[in-house]
Amino acid sequence: MKQQIAQILTQAVQTLKEQGVIPEDAQPRIHVENTKDKSHGDFATNLAMMLTKVAGMPPRAVAEKIIPLVESDPLVTKVEIAGPGFINFFVNESAKFDVVKTILDEKDAYGRVNVGQGKSVLVEFVSANPTGPLHVGHGRGAAYGASVSNLLDAAGFQVSREYYVNDAGRQMDILATSVWLRYLQACGEELTFPSNGYKGDYILDIAGQIKVQFSETLKKPVFEVFAGVHPDEGQPEGDKELHIDDLIVKTKNLLDSHYADVFKIAVDSILADIKEDLEGFNVRFDNWFSEKSLMDSGVIDAALEKLQAAGKIYEKGGALWFKSTDYGDEKDRVVVRDNGLKTYFASDIAYHFNKLERGFDLLIDIWGSDHHGYIPRVRAAMEAMETDPTQLEVLLVQFAILYRGGEKLAMSTRSGEFVTLRELREEVGVDAARFFYVQRKSEQHMDFDLDLAKSQSNENPVYYIQYAHARICRVLSQSVDKGYQLDLNAGLASLDKLTLVHEADLATELAKFPEIIARAAVVYEPHQIAYYLKDVANAFHSYYNAGQFIVEDDAIRQARLTLISATKQVLQNGLTLLDVSAPESM
Repeated sequence: MKQQIAQILTQAVQTLKEQGVIPEDAQPRIHVENTKDKSHGDFATNLAMMLTKVAGMPPRAVAEKIIPLVESDPLVTKVEIAGPGFINFFVNESAKFDVVKTILDEKDAYGRVNVGQGKSVLVEFVSANPTGPLHVGHGRGAAYGASVSNLLDAAGFQVSREYYVNDAGRQMDILATSVWLRYLQACGEELTFPSNGYKGDYILDIAGQIKVQFSETLKKPVFEVFAGVHPDEGQPEGDKELHIDDLIVKTKNLLDSHYADVFKIAVDSILADIKEDLEGFNVRFDNWFSEKSLMDSGVIDAALEKLQAAGKIYEKGGALWFKSTDYGDEKDRVVVRDNGLKTYFASDIAYHFNKLERGFDLLIDIWGSDHHGYIPRVRAAMEAMETDPTQLEVLLVQFAILYRGGEKLAMSTRSGEFVTLRELREEVGVDAARFFYVQRKSEQHMDFDLDLAKSQSNENPVYYIQYAHARICRVLSQSVDKGYQLDLNAGLASLDKLTLVHEADLATELAKFPEIIARAAVVYEPHQIAYYLKDVANAFHSYYNAGQFIVEDDAIRQARLTLISATKQVLQNGLTLLDVSAPESM
């Protein structure tokens, strides 16, 4: 309906040009909005104010020129000038229900738009280091990334979902070393576990797997393991970083070829757990991309060589540095350390170059907000590699703080003190967790109230929305039980019988869905869908509380049941975008 108003105004602009009111080359942007106050009509436009300069007259005078050109359209019952020159449209009440047929015809496809025009998008999200189970902090990025991907797909983009597996580098070596040390303890060796090692119970489980597979063949004396190792934190001249780095070297040397076995078992075990966890959270990926594959295939070396040849990398202090300050970064960045190890940044340079080589039109990276300082250097690297940095969109997700009974819960992956995503799913359910994670802007701080997420009340937004869907299912079922079969064709033919304000309000909400998807997709804001669904649910509950659906008059009954059937479809379509179920009973 909004598009129809826009088309009416487009024709009015053309007529104004023919009348000489505005010049032929005038190209005003026609903007139509839903009014917030129904006393001001259904829609409003600021077109008169947009044309005042080219027309050489005040906005209200321009509006007076426009109104005669639009008020005779059958869609419109009344047109008014408001304020400094807004034009308010009152729409024919019966026309508001035209959307019902559209919804019932398009079914699951209702709401889909073609803003993306088939452009290919790679959305990379979660990408948590496989050093431990996913926790509730990862859950927000997972829910957000999956919902953004769904939105883009509904908006006409070709979407690929990717998880970047950080299966190389120092953190992975710390993981493998931590597992082996726990294995030694399982074999009866007594040792002081490093303060910078991974301490969760899952490390003990993986160590147990290694003992089952290798028995005690990988066992080494503790004195040999710790000989020559720098003291740990808390000891004289202790340094936890140097301590763990020395232990990594000793682990690799003592295990020799079996280090790769320990490493692989640890990574595969955690990655399998992550995949299972995400699947249970309704988050699925088209591709799992291995950082190690970049190293093994020589892509990282090739990327660094290209940058060196372009004069973008220099040597200092035995390390190789990328000239990121040439591109606005606050300082240059190390890509190869003085010990010859490549940094995460070197991998990221190669990874983003690889993404673009795969032919995507747009790259979307979804990172934790603590990575915001990383954005300039990645863009700088893309520019230095002679690729277009504007093809990269980085979306930041604030950490989620979990509360139970008003108490904040601890979160630390390294210490092993955290609430896993699996535990959250089991406690509040997938639907509540997915909805709660996306009901606010991703860059906003989030307090996740476990008690509210589990409550079955109107204060719980996902319950409120799902209850609207279940209520509709119950009404339709009760109608059949009473001997009344729903006839959608009869209902569509009787929509002119719908005269209640609640009915018009509900139809107006349903008509907004395609616009909401288009608007939310281009700004990557699934919370707009969450808010919209609450508005639809509210409109339905108000309608439900105001009257009866299963009435004696066949035409009115069929019309009302048809309207709520369309409402059911929209609720289902919206919840599907958020990967939340639409239950038929609650």
